[in-house]
Parts: sequence; structure tokens; C-alpha cells
Amino acid sequence: MLLVASILPYFIDLGGSSIWDANEAFYVETPREMLQRGDFISPTFNYVPRLNKPVLSYWIVAAFYKVFAVSIGVQRLPIALGAVTIILGALLLAYAAGNLEAGLWAATGLAVAPRLVMFGRRIFIDIYISMFMTLTLTFFALAERYPERRRLFLLLMYACVGLGVLTKGPVAAALPALVFGIYLLLHRELKRVTEMMIPVGVVIVLAIVVPWYAALYQRYGWTYITSFIVGENIARYTEGLGVEQRRGLWFYLPVVFSDSFPWSLCLFGAARLWLSGWRARTAVKTPRAIPDDLAFRIQTLLWLWIVVIVIFFTFSAAKQDLYIFPIVPAVAALAGLFIARRDAAGTSPRPGTLRATAAGIGLLLGVAGTGTFYIFETVGKVYALHGAAFVGGAAAIGGMVALGLALLNRTRLALIVVLVSLVTLNWVFVIRVLPSFERYKPVPSLTATIQSHLSEGDVVAHYNVALPSMVYYLGRHIEILFDREAFVKLLKGDQRVFAVLSAGDYEEIARDAGVTTCILDRRPTVNIKLKAVLARDPLPEVLLITNRCTQSSSLR
Repeated sequence: MLLVASILPYFIDLGGSSIWDANEAFYVETPREMLQRGDFISPTFNYVPRLNKPVLSYWIVAAFYKVFAVSIGVQRLPIALGAVTIILGALLLAYAAGNLEAGLWAATGLAVAPRLVMFGRRIFIDIYISMFMTLTLTFFALAERYPERRRLFLLLMYACVGLGVLTKGPVAAALPALVFGIYLLLHRELKRVTEMMIPVGVVIVLAIVVPWYAALYQRYGWTYITSFIVGENIARYTEGLGVEQRRGLWFYLPVVFSDSFPWSLCLFGAARLWLSGWRARTAVKTPRAIPDDLAFRIQTLLWLWIVVIVIFFTFSAAKQDLYIFPIVPAVAALAGLFIARRDAAGTSPRPGTLRATAAGIGLLLGVAGTGTFYIFETVGKVYALHGAAFVGGAAAIGGMVALGLALLNRTRLALIVVLVSLVTLNWVFVIRVLPSFERYKPVPSLTATIQSHLSEGDVVAHYNVALPSMVYYLGRHIEILFDREAFVKLLKGDQRVFAVLSAGDYEEIARDAGVTTCILDRRPTVNIKLKAVLARDPLPEVLLITNRCTQSSSLR
């Protein structure tokens, strides 16, 4: 029941909130332009080529558009389905290494994870690469757990590898290959590589990937293929190409725990569980029963998946938190195994560890909820978000109740309380908080103002701001400018210009550029930095200006 209740928010009111700028805008608009142009080989955004990523994500959305018509909600439906597939992957991984109870704990804990709930409603490409890599891991684990069906599971695994490569690139093949290779090496079974159907797998992957790249080569030669493989992959990893902020060696440590909260705190107990299993196997000369041994091997596989991916990206010059998101189903599966672990008497073999874990989860949830309540109710309401205080209160109360139950040795009931609290706040977040956040998303209102004045020959421009969703709402090309002289030249030209820029940039332009402009509209935007919120800093504004003023305009 909790699993169903935790999954439903992924599908509620998908079209009720406007586009999130930056990532989501590209996956709403590019497929629309594909359908409009009838060209499914060369993706464009803002009617200019966008070939820095493979094409599958755009094709998926375009297919949904074709069936259900173009809309924001339709674009978000496959994202939600991808998130649910990741949750299903966690269930299957825990089931393969344990039992159905472990799978249900794993899936429900991952489904209520606040990060996945948010990403599952807006982050397309990272959800899909995580989904395909999750399925790759799941089918490999199932092939190990059920050797009589190995051929089927390996064929499905290679299909997911190909789809992953067509979603994000070579990383979808390289990382699983590295993990599985280390797994076989650790068990001194490298000879089993011959059983992995690698030639057939290569054919499957190439059959999925090559047709689009061949069509791209026929049209543009090696230009975009080389720039993607070298620039977007090798140079980004080795040199941090395109990344302004360099992050330290320990950047991913808090990410591991935040991405999979609340079950990420179970990793300590899961590690202890794995170590006890390893010691038991090294202490005897004869192997244990085959089913138990296979279950332990899958636990080992899950740990390798987490450790290898985190270490791989730790040494990348470019670090983004979502790079390691494919580890979350493995984290959830290990947590489910830890929670559901029973000995012959039907009790947990490490009750103290599980009790301490439940208490820690309850404490962190309570602290986070109290902090949220404090920010939105006590420290001047910088953001007037309906339901935000309730979310904080529900988390605080649920966390404290869970902490108390854990201290009273009612461990599993404490974890149920955590799940119920997170299900409740996720429902409130989707139904109440997200709709009220619309007042801080300026693009729909600014677009409506532009459309009320816009004529055929007018120019719409953005100066030094990132609001790409306006391309979708306007359905036309927007001039994106970052050079001050080019922007001033455009304002001084013969065409009427509608420009969006920050209030600070406008003050400078209006003071020094020597061009008459008017303010048509102004809207607040978000500043989610905790320091700014606690300091009650006023919200930054973006303005809509024009170089053709009327009496109703604010002349500068």
C-alpha cells in the first residue's frame, strides 16, 4: 500500500506547473521542433542545431507527442515512467539478493526519496540514463541469480546498454563493463567472459546505436560525432570542459547520502552485513548453499556498482551531482536487504545496528523538517509557498516519532513512520507547494506580455539570462546574447526589440548605453541559496524591456 501511495505523486498534475528552465526546457522544445520540421536526425533547439547529446531522449518525447499531442504534461509522462522503472529495478535487485520483503523495503524507500520525486518530474536525460544503467545492472544480476535464464537476461542487458549509449554516450557501456569485469576478477572467474555472449552483445549495441550516427555522418561528416565523443566525454572528464566550478575530491560523499535519503543511512549497516557474510565464507573451506552464495555475490555486485561509479566520477575534472545518480537503486537494494534481514529465529541478526540506523534516519528527518519549518514560517517569508510549512512540520513530527520508536526498540515501526511521513510530504509538495512556486517562474508571464505586443518583424532577445523555456512558449527563435556591445547594437537598430535581462544589467544598460528603453514587465526569480534565504535578501528580478516606447511603458 505504501509503495503504491509513494508512486502516485510521480503522475499527479504533470502539466500543472510550467517548464523548469535549463534542463527541462531542452527536452520539451527540441522534440516539438523535430515534429515541426519533420527531421528526426538533426535535433535543434531555438531553431539552431543541438547535437551535444545523442538523440534517443528527444525521440522518446517526440513519440509521446505524436500519440498524445504536444504539451508539458505529455513530456513529463515518460520521465515519471523512467523514475518508476528505476524503483522497479531496486525492487528486483533486492529480490534477487534476498526476498520480496527486501524488494518492497528497497522500492518504497527509493520511491519516497525527495530527490527522485523532484527529478522524476523534470530531469529527463539523467533519469533515462539512470534507468537504462539500472536495467543493465538488474539484468546482469538476474543472469547471475538465475543461470538457467542467463541467455534471455543477457540479451535484455545488451539492449539496455545500447539504449543507454544512444541516450548519453559511451559511459552507459564503459561503466557497466568496468563493474562487471571487476566482479568477475574478484571471484577469479575471468574465464566466464566467454559465457557473456559478448559478440552477440556487440551486434545488439551497434544495431541500436550505429543507424543514427551513420545518418549523422552522412549529413555532417565527423564534425558533430567527434565534438561529442571528444568534447562532451573525454575533454569534459579530463579537463572539465565547459564547467566553471571545480569541485573537490570529497564532493560526492554528501551526494551519495542525499540522493538516496532516507535509505542511504542504511549503507553502514549494509556494509556490516556484507562484511559478516564475507568473514563467514572465508572462515570455512566448503562453500555455503548455492542460493545463499548467489545472494551474497549479488550483494557484492551492488557494492561494486556503487564504489566504482563514485570513484570513477570522483577523479573527473567535471563533477555534477547527477553523474552518480545511477547508484541509487543499488543503494536502495542494499538498504532493503539490511532492513529485511532475519536469522533462523525470525529476528534481525544485528538489532542494535538496525535500531541505530532507524534512530539516525528519524533524527535527520526531524532536523530537516524543523529547519524547513523555520525557514518558511520564522525567518521572514521570502518565498510564500503554500504547504511548505506543513511539509516541514510533517517531516519534523514524523522524524521525532520515528526516533522515539527506534529508541523503544520498535525499529520496523519506526521505519514505517518515516515512509508514511515522506509519502505525506511528497503528496503535499506536489499538490500544494509546486503550484504556488509558479509565481517565482517568470517566463509564462513575460511571454504573455510579449505576445500581446509582438508583430511579425520584431526581435525577441535574452541578454545574460538563462530562460530557454521561452522558446517553447513563444514558438519562435530568440536571440541569445552575452556580449554587451552586441546587445546595445541590437537595441539601437531599426527593428523593435523585446528583451529580457536582469534588473542589475538593465540599470547598467539604461545608464551607460545611450539608448532609450522602456520597462514592460518585471518578475521575481528564485535564489535558493540558504545564506540568501536566511538573510532575507530580496528576490532578484528579471525585466522585459523594449526599444520602442509607448505612453503606457515605464520610460528610462
